[in-house]
Amino acid sequence: MIDGTVRSNIKIGSRVMVVQKEDQRTGNLTEGVVTRLLTNSKNHPRGIKVMLEDGVVGRVQEIL
Repeated sequence: MIDGTVRSNIKIGSRVMVVQKEDQRTGNLTEGVVTRLLTNSKNHPRGIKVMLEDGVVGRVQEIL
């Protein structure tokens, strides 16, 4: 599995599983395709924040 905490692993158009802010306690994941990278730092311990095609914003947990 590719690490979702490293920005260089995530490209526009990548299919990913993200956790939304309101789902962080439950760990409920949402699948989608990345349209924007929102985290500017090279890595982030809880996952790089992205926006998906349907407008969902969350932190990448898995890259599919």
